[in-house]
Amino acid sequence: MRIIKDTSDLTAFAAEIAAGPFIAVDTEFMREKTFWPILCLVQVAGDGAEAIIDPLADNIDLAPLLDVLKKKDVVKVFHAARQDIEIFFRLLGEVPAPLFDTQIAAMACGFGDQIGYEPLMRTLVNAKIDKGSRFTDWSRRPLTDAQLSYALSDVTHLREAYPILRDKLRKEDREHWVEEEMQALLDEGLYYIEPEDAWRRLRLRGVKPKDLGALMKLAEWREREAHDRDTPRSRILKDDAIYELARLQPKTAKDLSRARSIPNGFERSNAGGAIVDAIAEGAKIPRGALPDVFKPDRQKAPADVVDLLKVLLKRQCEQYGVAPKLIASGADLEAIARGELDGVPAMNGWRREVFGDAAISLKNGDLALKLSNSSVEILKV
Repeated sequence: MRIIKDTSDLTAFAAEIAAGPFIAVDTEFMREKTFWPILCLVQVAGDGAEAIIDPLADNIDLAPLLDVLKKKDVVKVFHAARQDIEIFFRLLGEVPAPLFDTQIAAMACGFGDQIGYEPLMRTLVNAKIDKGSRFTDWSRRPLTDAQLSYALSDVTHLREAYPILRDKLRKEDREHWVEEEMQALLDEGLYYIEPEDAWRRLRLRGVKPKDLGALMKLAEWREREAHDRDTPRSRILKDDAIYELARLQPKTAKDLSRARSIPNGFERSNAGGAIVDAIAEGAKIPRGALPDVFKPDRQKAPADVVDLLKVLLKRQCEQYGVAPKLIASGADLEAIARGELDGVPAMNGWRREVFGDAAISLKNGDLALKLSNSSVEILKV
């Protein structure tokens, strides 16, 4: 097993994998007590070479690996890539493209909704994965051989699985399906949010327009504090506290004690004054300068139409061998039932080919569903 702990060894390994068409990549990290993930291991497998890289070693600079991740002629293969990409985005300042996410590819190939790594590897490459090291504290040193073997297997199995999924997509002419999904993963907004936009992470159901400015500034203050102190957001201020403080809008630090979601004594902390200042700043924002996020009350989607669309979705996904969750959500079906098609993912690209056009035809009465021998058939009207 190749364990890389210094820059010279990493440089040599990077030269080996840089010439191949793809590399499989995985990470082990910790973030329970921090805002930013602590990168503990990087596992990489290329054509004929694989290694575990120790970012916590004293004499290592990850630059040679990052240079490979930047190469546009090397596909970076991940499984459920979001958290791994977040780590590399912070190191690189960009998303390591081109990407291939085996979880998304598996959904397009009919392996179910968000299939996990272990069942997918069992199915594709008959992998037998020892789960005993799953809950390892990856920041501790030394790691055992069993732990290191478990970590490395994540990418050696991935290296075998990638060509199988790629060839299946090509055979079924679905490469463009996955390419569209990979483009969505290139959105840098998925991996970093500016503090002034942190309020967008919060659910606004039940928030009144008069409370929005205070909520926005509280979320911004919390985000900056979490960044600067490298502490999880919830340890700075919980979401429930933001909602309550935005509603109460206390004028002084002493008034914070009236909030049930604020711990006793919080009003006497250094953060108390900063919170009151943030609320006051938000309250001063003119109503016309606030974002227009309060949509008018929508007509309730007809339940029977939604039910028919669910049946159609299941039928189409069975016919095409694709996971329903990749096609349309419950909110998408309700929007289609109401006739609100703009911005609905199922109405765009390959999803429209599989489901969207048929959904419109069904809603317009141009298609009918027929039960025949315990299966659903589509009839043109």
